[in-house]
Amino acid sequence: MKKILLSTLFVMQVVFAFAQSETGVSGKVVDSKTQKPMQSVIVSVQNTNLMQLTDASGKFSLDKVELGNQLLRLRTNGYKDQLLQIEIIEGKILDMGTIALEEDLTQEKQMTLIAITDNDLSDDNSGSESTAGLLQASKDVFQQAAAYNFGQARFSVRGIDNEYSNILINGVSMNRVSDGRPQYSNWGGLNDATRNQEFTDGSKPSDYSFGGIAGTQYITTRASVYRPGARISFLGTNTNYSYRAMATYASGMDKNGWAFVISGGRRWAQEGFFDGTDYAANSLFASIEKKINDNHSINFTSIYAQNRRGKNSPNTQEVTDLTNFKYNSYWGYQEGEKRNSRVKDVEEPIFTLSHYWKFNSKTRLHTNLSYQFGEIGNSRIDFQKADNPDPNYYKKMPSYYTTLFSYDGNGNATYTPDYTAAETAKTNFLANPQMDWTAMYRINNENIANGSRYVLYEDRTDDKTLIANTILSSQLADNIVMNAGGSFTKSKSANFQNLLDLLGGTHFNDIDTFGTDQDQQQPDLNNPNRIVGVGDKYGYNYNVNATKIDAFTQFKFTYDKVDFYLGQSFTRSSYQREGLYKNGYYPDNSLGKSEKLNFDNFGFKGGVTYKLTGQHYFDFNGVYMSKAPNTKDVFPNARLNNDTTDNITNEIIKSADASYIIRMPSLKARFTAYFNETENTTDISFYYADAVSLGNGEFVSEVVTGQNKRNKGVEVGLEYQITSTIKATAVAAYGEYTYTNNPNLVIHADGVTEDIFNGKTYMEGYKQAGMPQQAYSAGLEYRDPKFWWIGANANYLSNNYLDVAPLIRTSQYITESDQANFPYDAALSASYLAQEKFDAFTLVNLVGGKTWRIKEKTLGLFANVNNLFDIQYKTGGFEQARNASYSELYKDHQGPTRAFGPKYFYGYGRTFMVNIYLNF
Repeated sequence: MKKILLSTLFVMQVVFAFAQSETGVSGKVVDSKTQKPMQSVIVSVQNTNLMQLTDASGKFSLDKVELGNQLLRLRTNGYKDQLLQIEIIEGKILDMGTIALEEDLTQEKQMTLIAITDNDLSDDNSGSESTAGLLQASKDVFQQAAAYNFGQARFSVRGIDNEYSNILINGVSMNRVSDGRPQYSNWGGLNDATRNQEFTDGSKPSDYSFGGIAGTQYITTRASVYRPGARISFLGTNTNYSYRAMATYASGMDKNGWAFVISGGRRWAQEGFFDGTDYAANSLFASIEKKINDNHSINFTSIYAQNRRGKNSPNTQEVTDLTNFKYNSYWGYQEGEKRNSRVKDVEEPIFTLSHYWKFNSKTRLHTNLSYQFGEIGNSRIDFQKADNPDPNYYKKMPSYYTTLFSYDGNGNATYTPDYTAAETAKTNFLANPQMDWTAMYRINNENIANGSRYVLYEDRTDDKTLIANTILSSQLADNIVMNAGGSFTKSKSANFQNLLDLLGGTHFNDIDTFGTDQDQQQPDLNNPNRIVGVGDKYGYNYNVNATKIDAFTQFKFTYDKVDFYLGQSFTRSSYQREGLYKNGYYPDNSLGKSEKLNFDNFGFKGGVTYKLTGQHYFDFNGVYMSKAPNTKDVFPNARLNNDTTDNITNEIIKSADASYIIRMPSLKARFTAYFNETENTTDISFYYADAVSLGNGEFVSEVVTGQNKRNKGVEVGLEYQITSTIKATAVAAYGEYTYTNNPNLVIHADGVTEDIFNGKTYMEGYKQAGMPQQAYSAGLEYRDPKFWWIGANANYLSNNYLDVAPLIRTSQYITESDQANFPYDAALSASYLAQEKFDAFTLVNLVGGKTWRIKEKTLGLFANVNNLFDIQYKTGGFEQARNASYSELYKDHQGPTRAFGPKYFYGYGRTFMVNIYLNF
């Protein structure tokens, strides 16, 4: 009996041990060229929390993998992702053997891409029935074309501004509180250090945030995920800058649990593509990680990117015709050297402390504490009791004299052009087309006792931002993954004028020459008639304090035929202005703190993927959310007072898209239809206006509230591998981006009690401006087995529109005096109000590269030529609202050129880029 019992127990033990035996997958990752092991490759099972880095011998082993068909993903910096279908069988470890990764030469496009962001315009990435979901780790063919081919024409995917995207570094949002946009120059020149990215398209689910309708981009700088080794590169180009040098070293994780990465870069140009646009930028990066044990790791990242660049001016057609499309009025010679008066300086370091906590194989928690501080300055000329120094100021141009009218005693107008004066103005402008620094110094010296007439100052913003956030990821069940997170942001933004250069003078008088009395001329009544020098604050001085709390949860469900997700978010934003000057225009409403405004917002999104087969998918996504206005839109005249925008409220955002996706060995394709709608948007601008003036003109603020926009269209991306070496691509974007209502417009002038205008602006039906609404691309690429490649693509872009002025489209457009002195002509009026559509154009680009293996090193060359045929094209522009009535527009159209015509931005002509790099 005893023997039977022992035998039974032994058999049960064997059975139990077998039942508990590990299931999983293992393998070894090597470089396809050298066959050498690759360390720190990220190996994960898609749609689970199972993830591991390969060790120094390139090996990995993942256990407790769910039974059945799975997708194994391998990715690392500079190599093509591998997505392998595997089948996990109970009680067995699947040995994948040796897996070779190929270098991804297309990443060199990202490394060398020189993007122009919106900030530059503003005064300034064969199957089974049981398949995993559509994780977007890198950009598909459409997104690559949008970035690399269409980007040079300022194309915007789905016509959505980047304030509706979310850029994260280690889970910390880089979107600014003031305008909602990321400041890309904060990590510019650190392409090597920021290459580890995941991109989520549109409103699709992100593991790290609720996101926005323009997608989520997640950049990780965790030291242990970088592939060990060093890289140096040198680039020459003729775009924003002329040269770029970068160097990066990653140690990998050593036996003591330490890993670090250091990187540095410099970009510079005596002059960029446009005249007078100098460039100087220095960037430094360091990341260090300590692995405490198998469950805890701490990482510290520091990013320093200083950037200084000269801006280029938008110009009227008259100015461009007299000069060329590269003309820039902001610069002039000073003692034989070019000096730009409009320079943007950015210096805002970022420090982030991160804690990675692996509770178990299914649950992870990532917590960050981030602090960013620094300054952004935008310089320009200030002047008192002196002429405008701008060389193309309207009174210095021929058009000023060819659009003159005289009036008789009854107010009747007669066209009286002065062609002699116009010719003289033309001659003078062509002889002196640039800013005259010598003249400004001379005038200042002549008035040395009374202070400088001209000075150089900067509009400064010094931000301090503290962010604490945490992100939880947990596999609740075999087919359910939860992501959740919370974030706290506290920001203080100091804003002031900073005097940079007295231009030969000894001091400057801090007064407002637009003021009509002594009090109004005082920027600070508590310190009247101040004398200021270099480094002093003057003009305006205030803080904007903001606090933001947000949280999100997201649940992803994975089944054999259907995947779906549900997400929700909550955000509370609080804003308050604190005036540091008692302004003479607003003595009772400028000094001290404004009322605190609170905005509560919610978001809901969901989507489903139907897997027809392992190669064919149908994907649907939708979101409904609200969004707080940005601080720049809450305080309409923050420089001078504590006023808040009337009736400002949260934006309402609705978005939906549907896609058919094909993933086959030789064909990859995506067909998408989308619809986005934003309601209650606010837009504020400042300019000098004649037609709305109470006298001879006023400097006004223009506040548009309650504006609705609709963006709809289709996207197509096709990639076909014709042979093992030849690949063809085709991309199409067809969009219609319009304004769908007539929002409210308020025009207010400093020192005027009542609004100059408060009413509707008739914007319904006009097109959103600043980007092509249609874009098409076709390309061919050849990749030789000997590691060289060449490609060409042709890109057709159209339906780009001029930004229209809301003030011109109000009830004030036609006045009684207009009808009395300028007989109304409906056809002429319609032509004045018609929105200009820019000419379509075609850009041809060439790209190629080659790599060589030299012992243990890889030498690479990447080069491209964009706009091969040197096509000249407009990328954007805006109407001037200085003259906003029918009569003023009538007069402005009489001459051969307009004095107050639209101002345009132009794209680059033919440009080149050559990048040489060495990996070792």
